[in-house]
Amino acid sequence: MAKKLTVISGGKPGEGRKVLLAEEKFKHFRNVTGVVLQDAQEAWTELWRELQGEVVDGVMILPDAEKGFKPKCGWPELLEKMWILKHKLDYARRFCEGTQ
Repeated sequence: MAKKLTVISGGKPGEGRKVLLAEEKFKHFRNVTGVVLQDAQEAWTELWRELQGEVVDGVMILPDAEKGFKPKCGWPELLEKMWILKHKLDYARRFCEGTQ
């Protein structure tokens, strides 16, 4: 069962929950989305670095790429980075759609 995200303000124990204004909710939304997308961009950058020099040079595919690509970090780590990128992008999409 999917759980909805409840935004509450930090405060002293026992103060109860504070209802956030639309502007505060939007600021929180932007902050969370920004962090998730930054993580996704960093994962993409790591993957692109793996391809540089062996598979691509800038945006051109190198002729030696047909011989077989072997990531510098190894296949398990490369696949993990790809999975993390997918997870971050899926989370950002769900968060933006409000279907968390």
